[in-house]
Amino acid sequence: MNSSGHAADDVRDDTPGLRLHPFRGIRYVPDRVGSLAAVTSPPYDVVVRPDGLLHLESADPHNIVRLILPQAVTAGTRHRKAAVTMDRWLAEGVLAPDPSPALYVYEQRGDGILQRGIIGALELTTPDEGVVLPHEDVMPHVVEDRAALMRTTAANLEPLLLTYPGTGDGADEVVERTILREPLLATTTEDGFHHRLWAVTDPAEQAAVTTELARHQALIADGHHRWATYLRLRDERPSPGPWNQGLVLLIDTVRYPLRVRAIHRLLSRLPVADALAAVGDSFRVRRVERALPDALEALAEAAAEGNAFLLAGDGAFHLLDRPDPALLARTVRSDRPEAWRTLDATVLHATLLEHVWGVPDAPEDIAYIHDTAAAVEQAERRGGTAVLMHPVREEVVRDLARQGVTMPRKSTSFGPKPATGLVLRSLALD
Repeated sequence: MNSSGHAADDVRDDTPGLRLHPFRGIRYVPDRVGSLAAVTSPPYDVVVRPDGLLHLESADPHNIVRLILPQAVTAGTRHRKAAVTMDRWLAEGVLAPDPSPALYVYEQRGDGILQRGIIGALELTTPDEGVVLPHEDVMPHVVEDRAALMRTTAANLEPLLLTYPGTGDGADEVVERTILREPLLATTTEDGFHHRLWAVTDPAEQAAVTTELARHQALIADGHHRWATYLRLRDERPSPGPWNQGLVLLIDTVRYPLRVRAIHRLLSRLPVADALAAVGDSFRVRRVERALPDALEALAEAAAEGNAFLLAGDGAFHLLDRPDPALLARTVRSDRPEAWRTLDATVLHATLLEHVWGVPDAPEDIAYIHDTAAAVEQAERRGGTAVLMHPVREEVVRDLARQGVTMPRKSTSFGPKPATGLVLRSLALD
């Protein structure tokens, strides 16, 4: 069984499953950068802006953030800047392609977690094909931005994180043999995680991986916007070809279960006092006179009984729980499964944001922040409200995905996420 409680359900004996291909990875040349750790970054949507962005830019002049989050006045200029920067780094030997196509074994270790998986170029499929299962909605403006960046650079700059329940042979055996060899690279990032990467170039080992994966479906754990971007760009070009594949990291969650964390909301234009006044008696509201870790424990206890949220931004914490059932009945759509209707993210967006607070669904009004302390700090700095969330259980995510039901965007954060900058994919080389 995997961590979601399902194993056999994901093995596909009758229809094509995952089709993973080797590719010529582009990697930093260690002698041309200060350190591999200094040029890596979290995924683009995890970088806390502007503080985290500035920190990464100053860590090394070649930090990958200059490609995934280029800075300029207009979007078009940003994307062109990234393409020019990548071309320059390749010409100068800062980045270089590996000599032959490979699948890559990737290991992360830290914070009590050991995670290993395989990076490759995955054949793209639509959700109705049932091979790669999304579980969250996406924001069109983010897909458009990622598509423009990918189109201009002609590169997959960071892998998506996908999970599947392995069978203990095939791909797993290749991974366990590969980690006994000398890695291509090893580095420790400032978050304390140790990263190692190996290339699998032997045709027999590549075949063992691809044969097993062809029997499985996968869940998108992280990267819904980039998967939607892959599909959009594929549709712009005739198949087959390099645009019919996308860079992914596949993790067997039977052997290496992921952690599921929440993604918090920052409402920059809504002060906490106004948020609480608007709630009135539609939720039970309690002030939590505790430090952040203890306040999150109070949130977890309340979430075990039903919908619960923790508001911050005025120097205190306010716990909202026990919503009025009549209010939920009026504001949450009834044509979805019970598991969807009772999600915290569903109630937050349908009931609180749309109905109670009237917060527009726009990037200038709602920001999504993975780091809890950063969400609180930014809310206090801006005079807004941080809505701290409790994570969803993985089995709920996977069950809804199998039903073809997508959760509200940014409902979950699976991790640890792969570090960006360890291996890139140029579509010009494939």
